[in-house]
Amino acid sequence: MDDELLELQRQFEFAQQAKSSIRLSERNVVELVQKLHELHIIDFDLLHTVSGKEYITPEQLRHEMVEEIKKLGRVSLIDLADVTSVDLYYVENQAQLVISDDPGLMLIQGEIISQSYWDSVAEEINDRLQECSQIALAEIAAQYNVGSELVTSVLESRLGTVVKGRLEGGQLYTPAYVARVCAMVRGSSRGITVPTNLSGLWSSLQQQLHEMDGASGVAIEGSFFQSLFNGLVKEGEVLGSVRAGVHWTPNVFANAQKECVDSFFSQNFFISYDALRKLGISQPVQFLIDSLSVLPASFGPQDAFKIVSLCPSVQLALKSNKALIFGESYLFSNGFVKGVYDRMEKEIKYFSVSKSSGILLSDDSQLVNTAKGGHDSSRSIETYETVSETGNSKQPAEKGPKKRKGKSAGNAIVGAPESVSDNQEYVSTKSKKNQRKGKDTSSLQVSDSKTGAKKESVRTKEDNLSIPSEEWIMQKIMTLVPDFEEQGVDDPETILRPLADHLRPMLINSWKERRKALFTENAERIKRLLDNLQRKLDESFLNMQLYEKALDLFEDDQSTSVILHRHLLRTTAASILDMLLHNLDIHDKMKNGIEVDEAQNSESVSLSPGERTALAKSFPGSLSNKALAVVDALEGKRVETFMDAFRDIVEESGLHLKKLDKKLERTLLHSYRKDLTAQVSAETDPVALLAKVVSLLYIQVHHKALQAPGRAISVAVSRLKDKLDDSAYKILTDYQTATVTLLALISAATGDEEDCSSDRILTKRELLENQMPVLKGLVLNTSQS
Repeated sequence: MDDELLELQRQFEFAQQAKSSIRLSERNVVELVQKLHELHIIDFDLLHTVSGKEYITPEQLRHEMVEEIKKLGRVSLIDLADVTSVDLYYVENQAQLVISDDPGLMLIQGEIISQSYWDSVAEEINDRLQECSQIALAEIAAQYNVGSELVTSVLESRLGTVVKGRLEGGQLYTPAYVARVCAMVRGSSRGITVPTNLSGLWSSLQQQLHEMDGASGVAIEGSFFQSLFNGLVKEGEVLGSVRAGVHWTPNVFANAQKECVDSFFSQNFFISYDALRKLGISQPVQFLIDSLSVLPASFGPQDAFKIVSLCPSVQLALKSNKALIFGESYLFSNGFVKGVYDRMEKEIKYFSVSKSSGILLSDDSQLVNTAKGGHDSSRSIETYETVSETGNSKQPAEKGPKKRKGKSAGNAIVGAPESVSDNQEYVSTKSKKNQRKGKDTSSLQVSDSKTGAKKESVRTKEDNLSIPSEEWIMQKIMTLVPDFEEQGVDDPETILRPLADHLRPMLINSWKERRKALFTENAERIKRLLDNLQRKLDESFLNMQLYEKALDLFEDDQSTSVILHRHLLRTTAASILDMLLHNLDIHDKMKNGIEVDEAQNSESVSLSPGERTALAKSFPGSLSNKALAVVDALEGKRVETFMDAFRDIVEESGLHLKKLDKKLERTLLHSYRKDLTAQVSAETDPVALLAKVVSLLYIQVHHKALQAPGRAISVAVSRLKDKLDDSAYKILTDYQTATVTLLALISAATGDEEDCSSDRILTKRELLENQMPVLKGLVLNTSQS
């Protein structure tokens, strides 16, 4: 065995001493490594060093980085790049892997820091703290070149173990120093005998500490004193009460106040509010309720009620309807209750009814049927009265061959359930078409004997959902009459709930009468709104379909097609959608009894994306989902996507859209061509003229109504080369080139007097104005002929 080893050693030594007959250059080595990498013989990543003469694997780079971090504890990525001779980019990438593999490391501001480093820093801070008694975190952060928040997080996890101290208000204190300051707070607090603002006390203590510690001391914030003081109060070492955090009333003063009041009251059997205020009592009513007991402690609410009922003055007030007793022992004057009712009656009109409630939906469905079907208003009133008295239930549709398919128009426009009341008609979009053809539709009927009990329970539930609740009334009473909060009652509901129970039936009757009047008044307005909306939709959507057909001419040019699609979405489509959302919002307000100005219906609106989304979310049920979908489609890149989503929301709204057939297309094109010809003839702006002429040429050549923005005009002009004779095409291209030059000059103009661009702009504009008659002649002569 030994002989074999010796033989191998001799062979190895011979191989080392032998001179190679072939020497590889560095470039050959690089090419060789690349080839080995391509052939997957080297199946791992290699990184170049900064010198370019060495390779290193990512694993080795991470290993060297970890070793350097263990050695130093805190090292910057730049230093690691220098140590490993690897580009900073690769070091940063590997640093993320190193951090993720070791939870004890953190990457802060381009530096990798280990927990062992923070342990050593914490020990240094503790040694310094024991010498100085107090250190500011800002000072520590500046010393170690890190943020104060990082220092706080590092120290908080080591307080009580490595760091023997307390962290408060951006300062670090030793326990001995905290005990010293706490003793000062305790002594000064116990010495107070009158109500005092604690902020002034803390200022005095800060001045005293500054005089004791001199210039070496750290300024202590008032929050530190306050924290120590709160702890003393909680532990019972300082007796008293704190109001609003800083107003301190010691027990000795409160006891003296109470003894003084008790003494005066026991001698005179009364005490005035002015006398209480002179004693420093800012809320005399609440103080008397808390401190003076009218009845013995053994008396309960029933005893109090008997005593109040037997009082002659109370009996007289009750008989003359001048007073009311609520909650067994609370006496209210009738005038006060009436005043609360009058104020609540004004607030009830702002009550927002749930959009899914049965009463609301039944009324609105009837109103829509009235508007769409032409029923008289008396039937709407009768239906409302019936619903107000008995409520409305969700009845299941009768099964069988008469079951209707599709969505009800009245149901969709208000987002109501598909079921309807006994007296309502369930009419789908298709059935309405059949009505126009003379076909009868049958109403859904449900057996009352089978569903009577269920109807009543559902009606009761829906009534409770759609009318003001006790909690809502109690909340409004607290807002309107804040004096209830000052009565010193542990549970305000003991007063408010009986009062709310008394007011609620009257408020509900008032609310129903108001709703009835609003529905009657809004029935005709809703009809006009829906008729106008349908008329606007018919006109606008036909134009939109007309403009959409022109997009097919540019489908082979993807970039231009995207520009044209987006332009049509941002202009015509946005206008149609804003009009629809605005009118649906007005309808929603009307059916909820909100007054809407008539002028809003006729105004054209322009909504921002945020406003469209807000309106879409405000609609009920599935209508909201359809509205959000069409708003998203408007921000997209394809017109057909918007058109599909728009058809869905219109169908969900119970309206209908006209489809553009050949006859309507010819009529609209003729009208659009006539209108555009008049615009071209009257146009005086040389820049605006070009787009109108191009659109008119597309009508004459392709029979398409093109809507093109300025960015797409050049492409649109180039598409007309094979459709126009050479002279006409040259006129058009020359005018388009001159227009682009004019716009470039206007965009580059600085407005300085020394700048000669204004003269060039004027010259180019005059050139275009001279060419305007020739350009107009390209389309006007053809149109007239």
